[in-house]
Amino acid sequence: MKIEVQNIADKWQLYTLTNNNDMSVSILDFGGIITEINVPDRKNNIENIVLSYKDYTDYEKNPEFLGAIIGRIAGRIKDATFVLEGKKHFLEANEGTHHIHGGLKGFHQVIWKVTPFQTDDTVGVKMTHTTPDGEGGYPGNVKVSVTYTLNNKNELILDYLAVTDKITVLTMTNHSYFNLSGNAAETIHSHHVTIDSNEFIELDRELFPTGKKINVVNTPFDFQNGRKLADVISSTSAQNLVADYGYDHYFILNHKKQESIIVKDEKSGRRMTIKTNQPGVVMYTSNTLDEDLDLAEGTARPYLGVCFETQASPASLHYEDFPTVILKANETYNKQTVFSFGIEK
Repeated sequence: MKIEVQNIADKWQLYTLTNNNDMSVSILDFGGIITEINVPDRKNNIENIVLSYKDYTDYEKNPEFLGAIIGRIAGRIKDATFVLEGKKHFLEANEGTHHIHGGLKGFHQVIWKVTPFQTDDTVGVKMTHTTPDGEGGYPGNVKVSVTYTLNNKNELILDYLAVTDKITVLTMTNHSYFNLSGNAAETIHSHHVTIDSNEFIELDRELFPTGKKINVVNTPFDFQNGRKLADVISSTSAQNLVADYGYDHYFILNHKKQESIIVKDEKSGRRMTIKTNQPGVVMYTSNTLDEDLDLAEGTARPYLGVCFETQASPASLHYEDFPTVILKANETYNKQTVFSFGIEK
């Protein structure tokens, strides 16, 4: 187990965590951004399975939020406004007239304070940040920590903790784009995905929830028994079309299985499982990935990665009976997502 630290662009630190199996994870203090996750395939070729920029300075703008911590709110807030306890709050509009992923000064733009740690069988970094009352239009002083832990089971554990001094809204996630083919050798069409969910949230043409939950049975959104993305990603169903032939939808997790999500790539043999105590996940299949991005893996193109954004739902700010994003004073936000990596023989 080891931690290596590298200076980047004379302003950031890159922390690389390596376990005893030669699996490694690299994380920037800027944005808490995961730049690499290197794991073996069935032939023991160790390759990066998340999208990353060729030039580290491109993370400064990072329009696609590659690998970043997202907050205070992961997702979109319509008209950049919400009402909390009768008071209307006005957020920064950073997607037209709407608000997305915490705004221009969201957690993906923060230089986090980092404390590395190491035990006999784990290595990691704890990142902390305090966001003041009113920043970006959000109420409450919020103290946040995100801890990345890598162990010898090839598990990457993300622990999110936060407390606030007044009622606020908060739901955090990580925005890594996974591609198990390794170094983005192929698109994600061959990925086989299983999601423990029988409901997803319907979206309108602007990708905002309509307030309706849809049962996945007999739809291209039924991943309960697993299916290959290539078989459904070009579906002409109304909900796939609003996302430009693919997925950018919130699935409500059943939590009936130990693993909420299973992703497999037959050619490389890589297998990733996701366990979480979050109520749901947004699966985004990079349908509209900006083709002008210069990635370490080559020029960007749609369907080059898939995000699994475990989180609550900002739709709860406008509709009842959705996983809430409200955090009350002196309550503790305590969420965990575990990514496990292995090989299908």
